[in-house]
Amino acid sequence: MLSSIRDLLPIVLVILFFQFFVLQQPLPNIGQLLMGVLFVIIGLTFFIHGLEQGLFPIGESMANAFARKGSVFWLIAFAFCLGFGTTVAEPALIAVAAEAANVAANGNMIESTDEARLQYATGLRLTVALSVGIAIVIGVVRILKGWPIQWIIIGGYVLVMIMTMFAPKEIIGIAYDSGGVTTSTITVPLVTALGVGLASSIRGRNPMIDGFGLIAFASLTPIIFVMAYGMII
Repeated sequence: MLSSIRDLLPIVLVILFFQFFVLQQPLPNIGQLLMGVLFVIIGLTFFIHGLEQGLFPIGESMANAFARKGSVFWLIAFAFCLGFGTTVAEPALIAVAAEAANVAANGNMIESTDEARLQYATGLRLTVALSVGIAIVIGVVRILKGWPIQWIIIGGYVLVMIMTMFAPKEIIGIAYDSGGVTTSTITVPLVTALGVGLASSIRGRNPMIDGFGLIAFASLTPIIFVMAYGMII
């Protein structure tokens, strides 16, 4: 909890500084704000503890088990399902997809009905989840083969720039944001643990060099897939 307080302290100081010295206004609902900060501290404390006790160990242990099993097929299948499943469950993606559906309806891009909004948001979420699943597969294959990460990332962003010139302007911002919201509270711990655990289990692989980088793929591929989704619909 002390660590959580230390991590949150800069944010609190920034808010207090601008509230009192720039805006020169008192804090509204001080009691409610203090209670909210307390809940954030408690939640962050339990979240970090849960990562250390649960998600990181299970991700690394499953990666080690798949490496010992020696089945590339099941490793690839697990990587895809992990990327797809964690992304579908991301709260940030759910919120952004719902907001994008509302804006699309207000802008007459889709019908202004609950069914149309739900269909648009669901399609967006599934598109992003599919892209992250494929991204994790690419990252796992990179670890197995020892491919340098920089050339894959450079090639991916070159494709992003080319697609940006042809994609509908209404979808470009959503596509770029999709790359950020996918790498959040659920996806990052499990995917990172998978990469580090897998690199640690394969002879000749360095966990520091080869184990990290899966999150970069998970941030890149949604941009490509969502722009393609916008072109199609």
